[in-house]
Amino acid sequence: MATATQKITLSSSRDIPFNKLVLSQSNVRRVKAGISVEELAESIARRGLIQSLHVRPELDAKGQETGLFEVPAGGRRYRALELLVKQKRLNKTAPVPCIVSEARDDILIDEVSLAENIERAPLHPLDQFRAFQVLREKGMSEEEIAAAFFVDAKVVKQRLRLVSVSPALLETYAEDGMTLEQLMAFTVSDDHARQEQVWEVIKDSWQKEPYTIRRMLTETTVRASDRRALFVGIETYEAAGGYVLRDLFQQDDGGWLQDPMLLDRLAGEKLKAEAETIAAEGWKWIEVAVDFPYGHTSGMRRLAGTTIDLTDDERAEREKLRDEFDALEAEYAEADEFPDEVDARLGEIEEALEAFEARPMRYDADQMAGAGVFVSIRHDGQLSVERGYVRADDEAMEGQEGQGADGCSPEEGESGGVQRAVIMVGGTATEPEEDEDVETIRPLPDRLVSELTAHRTLALRDAVAANPHVAMTALLHRLVTDCFLPHSTRGCLEAHVREAHFPVQADDLGESVSARAIAERNERWGDHIPADDAALWDWLTDQDDDTRMELLAHCVSFGVNALHEKPNPYSGMGVSQHGLDVRLSQADRLARATGLDMVAVGWRPTVGNYLGRVTKPRIIEAVREGAGDRAAQLIDHLKKGDMAKEAERLLAETGWLPEPLRMVDRDADIALDVGVDTEADDLPEFLAGDGEDEEVAEDEEKSMVAAE
Repeated sequence: MATATQKITLSSSRDIPFNKLVLSQSNVRRVKAGISVEELAESIARRGLIQSLHVRPELDAKGQETGLFEVPAGGRRYRALELLVKQKRLNKTAPVPCIVSEARDDILIDEVSLAENIERAPLHPLDQFRAFQVLREKGMSEEEIAAAFFVDAKVVKQRLRLVSVSPALLETYAEDGMTLEQLMAFTVSDDHARQEQVWEVIKDSWQKEPYTIRRMLTETTVRASDRRALFVGIETYEAAGGYVLRDLFQQDDGGWLQDPMLLDRLAGEKLKAEAETIAAEGWKWIEVAVDFPYGHTSGMRRLAGTTIDLTDDERAEREKLRDEFDALEAEYAEADEFPDEVDARLGEIEEALEAFEARPMRYDADQMAGAGVFVSIRHDGQLSVERGYVRADDEAMEGQEGQGADGCSPEEGESGGVQRAVIMVGGTATEPEEDEDVETIRPLPDRLVSELTAHRTLALRDAVAANPHVAMTALLHRLVTDCFLPHSTRGCLEAHVREAHFPVQADDLGESVSARAIAERNERWGDHIPADDAALWDWLTDQDDDTRMELLAHCVSFGVNALHEKPNPYSGMGVSQHGLDVRLSQADRLARATGLDMVAVGWRPTVGNYLGRVTKPRIIEAVREGAGDRAAQLIDHLKKGDMAKEAERLLAETGWLPEPLRMVDRDADIALDVGVDTEADDLPEFLAGDGEDEEVAEDEEKSMVAAE
C-alpha cells in the first residue's frame, strides 16, 4: 500500500503596524556588512519595501501572545524602517508586509534567522552589469543610476564598460571561465574580434594575467605618455579626429592613442613648423626626426658659439630663485623627507635654473652658413634643438670669405643675404614645388629611389623564384664566397635566408603583380610543408629534384635585396658606398640572368609612384624619352600637376622606365628606345592643334613659349 506524501503548509502573510514589531535578539547577524542602514532606508523610501519581514508572535512568561511580533529575519530592513520613522518620513503605525510563522513552531527562531541569511544567493556581477546597461538604455544617466544605487558614478561607468566586452567573453566569465580581473583587462579595446583572438591565444596558457591581456590588446596603439603624444598634445590629437581609449579600472597614464598614423602626421607637421622657424636663422641644413639614434653627431664638429648674456632682470630673477631654493633646503634640513608641496616647488625652481644655464648661443653668420641643426623631441615631449654641427663634407667650405656654404655669395641667395636652410625629414630634403628651373635636372630624391628599387627588388624575387637554375647559381655563388672569401663584401643575396624588409615603400607595392605572385606561391607551398621539424626533413627527402629546386628557388628569392639606401659616410650603421655599389651591381646581374623586364611585370609611371614626385624638368625628360620631342613640347608650358597627369597618359603604353628600374648594359650606357612622336589627335583637345597647316602650328608653339 502506497504511503501518502505529507503536504507542507506555508506561513501566512499579513500587514502588521510597525509599532507592533520588535527586533529579535536571536538574529544571527552581528557584524555589519553590505550597504549601510541609511542607504537601505533611502532605497525603501525610493522603491518601497521589496522583501517582506519574517516575524513570529511574541509570547509572555505564561506562553501567551503579547500582541507584539519579533523579527528574527530582516533585522536590517527593520532598522531602516525604524530610521524612516525617526525621521518622520514613515508613520509609526504604517503597515509592514510580514510573513508570520507559528509561535509554537518546532523550528527554532535562531534557525530561521540563520537560514534566511545563508540561503540568500548573491546577484552575479554580470547580471548587475547588464541591469545597469538596461537602465542606461531606458534613459537613465550614469549619475542617476549611481544615485539610485548609492554608488559612485565611476563605479557605474566601470560596470557599463564591462558590458561592452565581447558577448562571447561575457558568457565565458558567466561560466567562471575567466576572472573578473581578466574581464576588466579586456575593456582597453573596443574591438570584439581582437578581444576574442587574444583570449584564444592565452586561454590555455599559464601566462594570462590581466597585464598580459592589456599589453596584447594595446600593442598597436601609442601610450599617452609617448614623447609624440606629449609633444602634440592630447587636445590637438582629439581635435584632429583621434580617439583615446581609457582604462577605467587602473592607472593608465592617460590612456592609449588609437591612431598612430594621425599622431605621426601631427608630430611631423609640428616639427616641420618649428624647423621652418629655425631655418630663417641662416643654417645650411636642418635634420628633423622624432628621435635621433645614439651617436648621430659622431664625426661632426660642434661650433663654439658665444653664450648670450643674461639681462639685469634675468640675473635678479635667477638670484631670487637660488635664495628661495637655499631657504627651503635649510628649513627642511632635519626632516626625513620634503612635504609634497615643498618637493614640487623645489622641482620647479630647479627647472627654472636649468633654463637659465641652457640659454641660447650666438654663432657667426659665416659659421652658420656651413653648419646645421638637429630638431627632435625629448623624452618628456619638449622640443630638442641641437645647433651648430658641421659635417665632414662641409669642412672644406668653412671659413671661405665672401661666400655661403654652397659657394655662392649671400646676395645671390634669398633676400636679406641669409641663405635658406635645407630641411630634411627622414633623410629626405623637403623641396619647394613651385616653378623649378626647367633647364636644371636635379638628382632623384633618395626616398624615391628607395621606393623604385623596392619595386625592382620585389620583381627580382619573383623572377628568381621562377628560375631555379639561376637561384641555385646565386646560392652557390654566395656560399662559395662565404667559404673561400670570408672577408669579401656581402652582395645582394642574403643567403641565410633572411627576408629583407622595405623601410620605405610606395602605396601600390602590395598590389603589384609581383607581390600577388609571391603571395600565391608562398600560400601554395605553405599548404604542403609539415610544421614538425622531423616530419619536414622526411618530407623534403621524399620530394623529387624538380620539386626541391622549385622550393629552393622560392626560399632563396626572399633573400634578394636590390634596395638603394643612403650610404653611411662614417661606416656606422647601414651600408657603405662600396657595399651599395656591389649590391646594385649584383642585382643587375640577377636581372639580366632572369630576363627581368619591369614593364612586363606591370610597372607603369603614374602621378603617385613617380611623375608627381619629381621636378618638371624630370617629367619633360621622361616624356621626351618615352613619347618623343613633340609630346614633350606640348606639355612643357603646363603647371606641374597638369603636366604630371598628361605625362602619365602619354607614357602609359610606351614602356618607359626611370633610371633605377632600367636594365643596365654592361658594355655601354643604357639607350632607351624613344617612341615615335605622339600624334596630335592622341592629345586632349586643349593640347592638340587644329591640323590646318604647319604655319598655324608654329604660331601656336611660339605663343606657348611666350606665355611661359
